[in-house]
Amino acid sequence: MSRPFVSVYITNFLSTMENTLLTNHQSVYVQKTRDLMMETLEEEIKSYIELNTKDKIKEFYYEWNLDEKSGMLLFIFEKDQPYNFDEYPSKNLVEEETIELSKEIQKAPDETHSKLLNERTLIIVRHGILISLEKEFIQLGFQETLKIAKRKLEKKAITQHQSSYERYLNAKITDYFVDWNFDKDKSYTLFILKS
Repeated sequence: MSRPFVSVYITNFLSTMENTLLTNHQSVYVQKTRDLMMETLEEEIKSYIELNTKDKIKEFYYEWNLDEKSGMLLFIFEKDQPYNFDEYPSKNLVEEETIELSKEIQKAPDETHSKLLNERTLIIVRHGILISLEKEFIQLGFQETLKIAKRKLEKKAITQHQSSYERYLNAKITDYFVDWNFDKDKSYTLFILKS
């Protein structure tokens, strides 16, 4: 927890049915099922966090790494805006690398910020990343398809840039997650680090 953010990292999270689907190369169905599950549980999870922090949740994000059997939940408090992005070593290089990565997939973000939530968690926020084609897909109701495609592309790009990120952060990236708020045209990337 580092206001305005609360991040939850989940490990060893995979049911027998999901494992069977993954073994049969059906990861899209696992993603879709989990998305449906999270839509059902979102309000209950947010209520629990709000009750225990005495603060209102403004935004909620989640993502899964099925290969690592892990997941991420990210909450952003309502009261603590604007974000406070403290300095850390090589912050500018991390953000420049993120801009380059974004340009390979879609376009340079209008804004890029990053923050070390703690020694093991880095968050990267990008505003203004959607291109016209993506906005049109969203207007036509293909948000879920777009999100699945973007996840795959972004994770592939992060893997290609991983050694640079690790060099700048002087830490190994053991896991990473990406989620979007298409309505607000922004994205959150979370890196789990090991010194």
